[in-house]
Amino acid sequence: MSEQQWQVITPHEVQEKLKYTSKTQFIDVREAEEYAAGHIGGTKHIPLSELAQRANEIKPNEEVVCICRSGNRSAKACEFLVSIGYTNVKNMIGGILEWNGKPLRKTNWG
Repeated sequence: MSEQQWQVITPHEVQEKLKYTSKTQFIDVREAEEYAAGHIGGTKHIPLSELAQRANEIKPNEEVVCICRSGNRSAKACEFLVSIGYTNVKNMIGGILEWNGKPLRKTNWG
């Protein structure tokens, strides 16, 4: 088993980055229903199931933070991004379940 090639970031650290940086890309890899039910403002929605087809939407030369419900799918997203050459990738540990920042935004589709 190879060594993990990405870093972890806490929900609190993500909260701080959302306030102070514009260079970080926050990618929510949950499914559409989960994202619609509530997501962190400022995130881009690319479900894990679509990541391989939509990776070109993520700038490879900027920091990428992957977010999911608990941290498992986002770890898979990090693994995939590293495998295709991304070098500054982080997984938000604990996922949305650990988020206690600004209220989650809901998306009204339909």
